[in-house]
Amino acid sequence: HVQLVESGGGSVQAGGSLRLSCATSPLPTSRYCLAWFRQAPGKEREWVSSINTSEETDYADSVAGRFTASRDNAKNTLYLQMNSLKPDDTAMYYCAAGPKWGADCEYNYWGHGTQVTVS
Repeated sequence: HVQLVESGGGSVQAGGSLRLSCATSPLPTSRYCLAWFRQAPGKEREWVSSINTSEETDYADSVAGRFTASRDNAKNTLYLQMNSLKPDDTAMYYCAAGPKWGADCEYNYWGHGTQVTVS
């Protein structure tokens, strides 16, 4: 069993910034699909951003231009730099990882989340 560990959440004023981290060890970030999801109370889980094994990065329209996902393969760590935060960004943020099979990424591994609150 592999569990990812998120960190970096907290409370910030609108317009502020936070950087989330996700430790993927022992999974090597260079060979796994990586993604960020978030879930606000009473709402379904929402995809935020992803990096696949070919280094392609994608973002939800709601965060494009404000959030930047990246990974440090030497540290086996995934990051999410969040700028110009809005109250609607308030949610529990989760990272996920898994192998790519054909065109699909299978996110088998998840963290337990880190809370982001924007006021």
